[in-house]
Amino acid sequence: MEDNKRGTRKRIVRKTGESHAEKVDYSTSRSYSSGRSSASGERKSSSGERKSSFGERKSSFGERKSFGSAPRKSGYGKPAYGSSKPGFGKRTASVKKHSDAEDGMNAMLSRKPQVTGKYSDSNVKSEIQEVVRLNKFIANSGVCSRREADTMIQGGVVTVNGEVVTELGTKVNIYTDDVRFNGQRLKGEAKVYILMNKPKGYVTTAADPHAEKTVMDLLKGCPTRVFPVGRLDKNTTGVLMFTNDGEMSERLTHPSFNKKKIYQVVLDHALKEEDQQAILKGIELGDGLIAADELEYIDAHDHRQLGIEIHSGKNRIVRRIFESLGYDVKALDRVYFAGLTKKGLKKGDWRYLTEGEVNILKMGAFV
Repeated sequence: MEDNKRGTRKRIVRKTGESHAEKVDYSTSRSYSSGRSSASGERKSSSGERKSSFGERKSSFGERKSFGSAPRKSGYGKPAYGSSKPGFGKRTASVKKHSDAEDGMNAMLSRKPQVTGKYSDSNVKSEIQEVVRLNKFIANSGVCSRREADTMIQGGVVTVNGEVVTELGTKVNIYTDDVRFNGQRLKGEAKVYILMNKPKGYVTTAADPHAEKTVMDLLKGCPTRVFPVGRLDKNTTGVLMFTNDGEMSERLTHPSFNKKKIYQVVLDHALKEEDQQAILKGIELGDGLIAADELEYIDAHDHRQLGIEIHSGKNRIVRRIFESLGYDVKALDRVYFAGLTKKGLKKGDWRYLTEGEVNILKMGAFV
């Protein structure tokens, strides 16, 4: 923008032959009306304004660059543009490398099917209904379908708080009412499905008296008792699901269903091309042969950063693959699990899956 102003100003001077002072007056609307006698002073003021404006634009640009990406918050704003402090160039290069790895990871994910069933705005959790129809309560307990539950109710084999109920449409409280079928109490707890972006330092377990922090500590505010689906190491971050639906958990974790997982890996040194090919072909570990479905460099300039897709559910399998070839895994982040990603979730945050997302998972459309 500033170059255009200077170019226009020079052309006008050549055509009209006006003085240098007149040239400056035309360059900015703020000093144009103040007369030509103090052109020199105005020129300095105008120049200062332009520099300040330019600096503001630079700063604004820096803020835009860092928006939405936590690692970049201090990348462009500190130190300011034009700083002569040593090492600034190195920090800029570091931010660029992170950006390249992030772009590479996103490109890998873009080729995969993702569960995106009506993603709710602001990640607002769906409220759990305490009062539900009796047939839904029975169906949620796993005894039968809702239609079959209606038949059972009309048959007089269902009691609520000790009294036989035969009227269809009767409602019960899932927490306080005693519902029984042929004398056996039913637990009709509503099925809950939760997605978390697990942070580092938390053990993936429902209860461990020896662990300082477990992922359950992050679920305060969830009134339903749930358990983690699968397991992530204490130092592994990323996509982790919770539910009280045993059937769903089995479908997502049992090896026979071959659910895909994608991890972003950072090694202690660059992965050799021959080792990359060996991992893709398969390497022998203590518990058998294992091969990655995909393995690629996500940063063309830093071969320590990788994206690996695997369907094995064996314990610490990704770390063991690289350790068997002499690499130390410095960081491991699960970015994809059975179609689920951590999009919109900061580390430690969680949300309920929407009804559309749950239905997609139940259909088993994603492996």
